[in-house]
Amino acid sequence: MLDASTKNQKSFAEGKILKGVTDGVGIVTFNNPEKRNAMSIEMWEGVGQALVELREDEQVRVVVLTGAGDKAFMSGADISQFEKNRHNAQASEEYNRRSESQRAVLAHFPKPTIACIRGFCLGGGMQVAMSADMRFASDNSQFGIPAAKLGIAYGYDGLKHLVSLVGPSQARLIMYTGMRIDAAEALRIGLVDRVVADEKLWDETFEIARTISGNAPLSVKASKITIAQVLQDRNERDMAAIKAISTACMDSEDFREGRQAFMEKRTPKFRGR
Repeated sequence: MLDASTKNQKSFAEGKILKGVTDGVGIVTFNNPEKRNAMSIEMWEGVGQALVELREDEQVRVVVLTGAGDKAFMSGADISQFEKNRHNAQASEEYNRRSESQRAVLAHFPKPTIACIRGFCLGGGMQVAMSADMRFASDNSQFGIPAAKLGIAYGYDGLKHLVSLVGPSQARLIMYTGMRIDAAEALRIGLVDRVVADEKLWDETFEIARTISGNAPLSVKASKITIAQVLQDRNERDMAAIKAISTACMDSEDFREGRQAFMEKRTPKFRGR
């Protein structure tokens, strides 16, 4: 399934986070399959490092997030670390401080992101998936946020994403019960964008990523910026940012290339400038 991610691979967090690049697509793999890819604080920091490198790599135009093995995208935080790192409010505050900056790298990532979800996507895994621009799931995947079963509060950012995707009533049902839902239900309520047969998930996800990679980067960036601003409250929207990226598109070499390629009936070669 993940053969593409083995090219140009680099590891972080003692090999539990992997970064690869293929055909303009960056791939970040949560590589802790013996714990269903549960995230330690060291893995969070590794994710941040991998994403920063992909953000700065001009050859990378889209990033796919996925989990190693066939059991889980991410089963949440590594509960074995709770006694050490999250045993009370003060310790949890320090844990959140260290992990929040890494989550922010994903939340504000300037390039398109896709969560490729196979198996369990629980707790913190849900937060990662919801922070991505799109979520594609295998037909055997399961979703849930078991905060109520652990006695902890789920963070504001995660709940904001959840409510924006599924609405307040479905968010309450998920949070109050701590129940798990299957892929079909996740698709029905809008938590994921596509459900694909397990054996086809990677190929279909990578094909979409590669399609995005082949499009004009400035145009894709304009869409990402504008959609993000549409989701803001009216008085908080950065209309200047929308205008600036629109102007950059119209004045770009890529726009000229797109016009010429259309007239010449050939595939355009976009350079992102």
